[in-house]
Amino acid sequence: MKMMQNKFSGLVLAALVGGLAPLTAQAAIPIQHWTQPEGPGQGAEVWLIESPAVPMVDVRLEFDGGGRRDPVDRAGLAEAGTLMMGKGVRAAGGELSAAGPPQGAKAPLGGSAVRAATSVGANNAALDENALGEAWADLGAMFGGDDTTDRVSFSLRSLTDPELLQRAAALAARVLAEPAWPEAVWTRERERMQAALRESLTRPATVASRTFQRAVFGAHPYGQSMTDDTLARIGVADMQAWHARTFLACRAKVSIVGAVNRAQAQELTAQLLARLPRSRDAKDCPPLPPVPEVPSLDKAADIRIPFDAAQAQVFIGQPGFKRDDPDYFALTVGNYILGGGGFVSRLTEEVREKRGLSYSVYSYFNPGLHAGSFTIGLQTRPDQADAAVKVAREVLARFLAQGPTEAELKAAKANLIGGFALRIDSNRKLIDNLANIAAHDLPMDYLDTWAEQVSKVTVADIKSAFARKLRADRMVTVVLGGK
Repeated sequence: MKMMQNKFSGLVLAALVGGLAPLTAQAAIPIQHWTQPEGPGQGAEVWLIESPAVPMVDVRLEFDGGGRRDPVDRAGLAEAGTLMMGKGVRAAGGELSAAGPPQGAKAPLGGSAVRAATSVGANNAALDENALGEAWADLGAMFGGDDTTDRVSFSLRSLTDPELLQRAAALAARVLAEPAWPEAVWTRERERMQAALRESLTRPATVASRTFQRAVFGAHPYGQSMTDDTLARIGVADMQAWHARTFLACRAKVSIVGAVNRAQAQELTAQLLARLPRSRDAKDCPPLPPVPEVPSLDKAADIRIPFDAAQAQVFIGQPGFKRDDPDYFALTVGNYILGGGGFVSRLTEEVREKRGLSYSVYSYFNPGLHAGSFTIGLQTRPDQADAAVKVAREVLARFLAQGPTEAELKAAKANLIGGFALRIDSNRKLIDNLANIAAHDLPMDYLDTWAEQVSKVTVADIKSAFARKLRADRMVTVVLGGK
């Protein structure tokens, strides 16, 4: 996560680092869910897990404004906008530029003035990026934004001391609703992003991965990538328009884990979303344009990219499935056996252990709001690439035809169920799981029934699910390396 500030006082740091309330897979995890009523934050959906052991709270606010909605000629807009929202907040009714505050306004605050600006009832002064960072450090709270292909999110972590939490929520509300968009800062950050992008394109794995994504998804937004040119086209006006259409209170999905009850969580949500535009009523939220589904591949593709590197990069795959697909558990267990289980997977056994063609080989599904990719990946010597590709394809074809054995299924279930407690043993992990439930409208008992769902999977379930999702004769293969 791109955090706006990482400085803490010793007392607060100890509380935040140590303040993880453990839960076990055996204990029920009651999830509360509601839609914010009339008033600030009206129409936002909220998911809450009460965890009162430690006086702290984690909040995740997510909006449907990720990269899948970027214009083709401005790929990277969501990433740029999320970054720039943390580069300062404007004064109420004004704007803040990199050169200073609006004409007639006071200079950006610092030191004791920052503490005054973030105190309850005095939170409308302009803050540049440095003053904003100091304000978060003074509060001993963490707040930052992140973007994915599907969505943009902001996370708040704070102690639940009423005064501290109210000040943190007030400051977070300003970052969400009143970013300053300083032009000079964007010019600097765009140059930094372009330099980082150019450096990444000297790395074999980056080039191979971008090529693979384009080949698998074609013209679908999942296949588009940020480039020098698309970054050059993004201006402050584009980010302001992106912000205006994305950040409506009624579009927020809010996940909360911590030492707050429902009434407190409802009030906290209202504070965080208070400055965002609201709909006329809870049921009247302007819809966003639909994004098309990922098209299926109609034929195989074999792409070879010359690259002077010691290791060849290999990716094999195709579109997979959406996160809310009913085959999710069968595909998850099946992929653990195929290539997701590390040293106990079939791909590792055949490609690495028996033939020594690769140190690491793996497979995974990456489901999202649309059908994310199924990927087999490995690295090998360039002169062994063809042999490694041949073996990996054979392993996949055999798995699709025969499915796993009963012994493989039993071992996979034991490992997945036995390790589930480690997925929910802290508030930070719980908030990730809760946000996943919120983003994909999963059942409220999803965490409680996870182990049961895994235990129900049969060999026949895996074989039929893989047959519905994958076609070995329509895979994209990308090999980068060699002449």
